[in-house]
Amino acid sequence: MKINRNKDIHMIMDRFKRSLVGYYNYYCITDNTQSVNKFRDKIGYLLFKWLNRRSQRKSITWDKFRLFLNKYPLAYARIKVNIYDLRKEISYIM
Repeated sequence: MKINRNKDIHMIMDRFKRSLVGYYNYYCITDNTQSVNKFRDKIGYLLFKWLNRRSQRKSITWDKFRLFLNKYPLAYARIKVNIYDLRKEISYIM
């Protein structure tokens, strides 16, 4: 984010969405959604932090940032793999 903070906001948000979806695809398994949602919250905070550092003064408040996230929402986590269903498929091994 630090390197790309002066780029166009559309490019920044597209990059964030792709990174979050990739992270979700890898880490979103059963019983891990709480950790993944904490990661999403941290990403939102970092985005707010680096968007404020685009100029000499504070350019965005939390209220404006919420409006910004309504326009460019971050992806939400959904369970990609249910490990309890996998257990049925590989029961012949156990």
